[in-house]
Amino acid sequence: MSRLIAGVDEVGRGPLVGDVVTAAVILDPNQPISGLTDSKKLSEKKRQTLALEIKQKALAWSIGRASPREIDELNILHATMLAMTRAVDGLTIQPEHVMVDGNRCPQWRYSSEAVVKGDGLIAEISAASIIAKVTRDQEMLELDAKHPEYGFAKHKGYPTAFHLAKLQELGPLPEYRMSFKPVERALIVRLS
Repeated sequence: MSRLIAGVDEVGRGPLVGDVVTAAVILDPNQPISGLTDSKKLSEKKRQTLALEIKQKALAWSIGRASPREIDELNILHATMLAMTRAVDGLTIQPEHVMVDGNRCPQWRYSSEAVVKGDGLIAEISAASIIAKVTRDQEMLELDAKHPEYGFAKHKGYPTAFHLAKLQELGPLPEYRMSFKPVERALIVRLS
């Protein structure tokens, strides 16, 4: 009998805007999914196709998040750990072991281990990385529809030259992480 292993990954530590999004996935060993790998190595279309398949075939999956306000209050690392805990706590099946992408695990009640570059090595973590990325990218498209002048559909909130220029020109929206340096600078410019 195989153990119930949950894979956990996050998306959105680097962007200046929006939630940090995490996912936890317990795959079904009787329904293998081919093509799972680090979400960044897949085309957008392939990620969306795989995300649907994961949601249909996994024994359990869950999204966890931390808001820009929580990121500002806790810092990005602690907010990410909080989001990961929320993702695992949200699973409908309790895992026997949790494998987290990266070099640290949250302080939680689960048996767990951190796996550096786990999103390319462990199927459960790959599945979590795909679901988290598709979820956050969709949220950036929704933000883009509300505020097209910022170009969120293109840069997904990451600090590209275009994004930084728009942030300086237009100022931060409430969805921005106010504690991040480029956002702080844009606020100071607007207030002075």
